[in-house]
Amino acid sequence: MKDYMVKDINLAEGGEKRIEWAGGRMPVLSQIRDRYEREKPLENVNVVACLHVTVETANLILALRAGGAKIALTAANPLSTQDDVAAALASAGIKTYAFRGESDEDYYKCLNDALELNPDILLDDGGDTITAVHAAEKTQKIKGACEETTTGVIRHRARAKENKLAFPLIAVNDAETKMMFDNRYGTGQSTIHGVMNATNILLAGKVVVVAGYGWCGRGVALRAKGLGSNVVVVEINPRKALEAVMDGYRVMPMLEAAKIGDLFITATGDTSVIRGEHIALMQEGAILANTGHFNVEIKVNDLEELAVEKKEIKENVVEYRMKDGRKLYLLSEGRIVNLAAAYGHPPEVMDMSFANQALCVRYIVEHYEELRNEVYSVPKNIDEEVARLKLKSLGVEVEVLTEEQQKYLSSWDLGT
Repeated sequence: MKDYMVKDINLAEGGEKRIEWAGGRMPVLSQIRDRYEREKPLENVNVVACLHVTVETANLILALRAGGAKIALTAANPLSTQDDVAAALASAGIKTYAFRGESDEDYYKCLNDALELNPDILLDDGGDTITAVHAAEKTQKIKGACEETTTGVIRHRARAKENKLAFPLIAVNDAETKMMFDNRYGTGQSTIHGVMNATNILLAGKVVVVAGYGWCGRGVALRAKGLGSNVVVVEINPRKALEAVMDGYRVMPMLEAAKIGDLFITATGDTSVIRGEHIALMQEGAILANTGHFNVEIKVNDLEELAVEKKEIKENVVEYRMKDGRKLYLLSEGRIVNLAAAYGHPPEVMDMSFANQALCVRYIVEHYEELRNEVYSVPKNIDEEVARLKLKSLGVEVEVLTEEQQKYLSSWDLGT
């Protein structure tokens, strides 16, 4: 098994400094790392992680190693790897197989190299590694897995529904201390950061079309609104669409939004959200970006077929000229813009997401024999522990129920 495959191992020193900087802003994960260092709950456990290789991920990997785990890390997206971080982890003895700009062939080679560790536990972001071990029928040794993102959870629930999931899986994405904070505040800020990095456009006064009003879409809409944009939401779910209306946004189908949008951001986890019939209606200068996990939300093939000319304007910005002379712009190849064109989520919010991951890995090690081959929610005590630790790190105290209040809430005979 090769020790690593990274862009340039000489980038390690810069990566180490950035990992340390992020670690200083991840107090919950730091407390867990200190605990794991003492208790070694993951001794002799092999973990293969397919995650975005960022400074925040690096701190999770180091926390798991502190707990005794042997780890191999590969990238969850061809454009999300921070090469200095990959080099730093490889230099620290972590088997790391990731570099920015991987081809499809490179991506799956790195993934399969990581799987040579013969994992007991998988950490996935999008589901590719879990899909790979099922396809190769190499699931016998695996005790369980954790899934980090909405798209992956959708895939695993579909597999479990058909009784084709070969081991228990914890949907870390669905923990309240992940979904409500990482997906909303993390995706909201980092997506706008990615768009700004790539284009430097003024968002004030622009019509920003957000496709999807789940936690990620809410976050993007909130941040765009805060910068003075006129936000339009495209949503298929009536309840979420109604919520968007109540939050002050216009809601309409994509065929209508396509005519007025200046910037389009997809955040649905589904395929072909922006298609040829929408592209045909877009106005001159419209910008298309995706913040969903896979590069399927914007139908890039349709854009290619409709264009008569294509050229790269700068890194992460490609111009497409239509037959009628309109110019449209695609960011980061339609891939996850907040990681391809920016740094991804801030460490303060990934602190909670990765604290859930670290605690759920331990939970699987200690409880896998009791679990069925199903998709599980994060245990409530873990979710609440992460919230308590985060509040403590912020110096925030919460109210405590009195005995009278506890009795009132647990009784049926105390009314008017």
